[in-house]
Amino acid sequence: MEVSLILRVIGVGILVAIAAQILSKSGRDEQAMLVTISGLVVVFLMLVQEIGNLFDTIRGIFGF
Repeated sequence: MEVSLILRVIGVGILVAIAAQILSKSGRDEQAMLVTISGLVVVFLMLVQEIGNLFDTIRGIFGF
């Protein structure tokens, strides 16, 4: 796993947390929840690509 992937996940988490806090404090709880959910989706998509690369590597090693 690359360090850049970890840093990108941390960056997205920080941005989502800040945006959700600002929206929550201004009384826009629904939009804060949508920002949080969209942040989770973005992180999951980044991780799915890396998991796909892992399976491709395993297939290459074992010759499937």
